[in-house]
Amino acid sequence: MGGTASTRRVTFEADENENITVVKGIRLSENVIDRMKETSPSGPKSQRYSGAYGASVSDEELKRRVAEELALEEAKKESENQKRLKQSKELDSEKAFANEQLTRAILRERISNEEERAKAKHLAKQLEEKDRVIKKQDAFYKEQLARLEERSSEFYKVTTEQYQKAAEEVEAKFKACLRREDKINF
Repeated sequence: MGGTASTRRVTFEADENENITVVKGIRLSENVIDRMKETSPSGPKSQRYSGAYGASVSDEELKRRVAEELALEEAKKESENQKRLKQSKELDSEKAFANEQLTRAILRERISNEEERAKAKHLAKQLEEKDRVIKKQDAFYKEQLARLEERSSEFYKVTTEQYQKAAEEVEAKFKACLRREDKINF
């Protein structure tokens, strides 16, 4: 509008008394109108300039002020747009960073879960292997115990038989005197 890049057409016209300038083709905010009223010359000063020259100077001054105000408004809007754009970029950057952090956290969690599953599987295999070894040792020890009990039983049987045989031989060789035996066994 007031800047060089503006494509909007603005026209200035004066009414028949040339006291009021009409600006067509733009909308002015209340803020701009109030500022124009504050800085515009008072009634008696504008009446000092009479004729075509006074009206054109006044028109030129008003056109300049309107152009300045429009340029200020345009600059203000551009500044606000730049701020919004910067905030939008910062927000997008923060969102991207947060998404990246979330993705990394999810990936770490998946890796951690996978490692835990693999570790649990490995420990289960180790436990099964130990259980198999223990069962094998248990069977071996039971077998050894059965053999030892059998040998012990055989040894006891043989020893008992030998004792009985030796006792019979001694009794046969040495007949006991019952009278003397009674004296010994009180």
